[in-house]
Amino acid sequence: MEIRNLLPRKGTKTLRLGNSNDLIVMESIGTIPSGDICLENHGIVVICTKGRAQFEYDGTLIQMQQNDLFLYMSHSVARNFMASSDFNCRMIFFTRSELWNINLNSKTSLDDMSAFKLYPMVHLSESENALMMDYFTLLCQRMRQCSASLKADIVHSLVCTMFLEIIAIMRLNIKHEISSESRQNRTSVLHKRRLVDKFMTILEQSDGRIRKVDDFATMLNVTPKYLSSVMKEVMNRRPSVLIHLFTMKAIEQRLRFTDMTMQEIARDLNFPNASFFSKYFKEHAHMTPKEYMLKYQKGK
Repeated sequence: MEIRNLLPRKGTKTLRLGNSNDLIVMESIGTIPSGDICLENHGIVVICTKGRAQFEYDGTLIQMQQNDLFLYMSHSVARNFMASSDFNCRMIFFTRSELWNINLNSKTSLDDMSAFKLYPMVHLSESENALMMDYFTLLCQRMRQCSASLKADIVHSLVCTMFLEIIAIMRLNIKHEISSESRQNRTSVLHKRRLVDKFMTILEQSDGRIRKVDDFATMLNVTPKYLSSVMKEVMNRRPSVLIHLFTMKAIEQRLRFTDMTMQEIARDLNFPNASFFSKYFKEHAHMTPKEYMLKYQKGK
């Protein structure tokens, strides 16, 4: 069951920029969801401040305790939530559009995304946790108190800096995790990870112009079935899901940051025509390209 109404309502402990759902900061959350969660557009940073919790994340058991930081990535499935009676955490919800707003896409790579998917949680040291809490407190203060004319710019700058700190912490943790794996295990997964890395590199370089799993498999000299099997094992995602994500990213970039017409975008991204392009975008974004452009022009 997909939960589409997980985003928090407005309240004293929930902060937004205006009425937008692109960035939502929650200061204190003691409850846990029920059922299965699969958010299509939002990622979540969760920092456990008290107690314990556990849940399945794309089939892997996650056990959180105080000072643990967990990064939920969109399209991942979380289920079977359990928590101690004193569990509490802080959360930041963010969309792909927010990552564009803070220009974080230029500071991360596909290797980062793959690694964060495999190692989504890190236990913060006392100094790292104190740093995160300082950022969180300052972010909440500025979202409440900043002057209207500069509020969005200041908040986006703070979020970007905080996320860069999180990325640096997670990169270091991932190095430790990989180095601690047994040599036998490293050898057994090396080929599959290399295949995934090659797929992700080609996917990024294609910039939304290649959308068939068969085409990627041909370029990698493997069968589509084997590619799908390896992607499922290593990243727990189907290649088609990632292809759609990066196609949407390429489209959004052109809609937001270029003056290209719908026909020009369709031609640039190898769609048969503008009508097919618009249908594809609406199917995945639940709005037309024109509605998308109008929405983010108003937000500027």
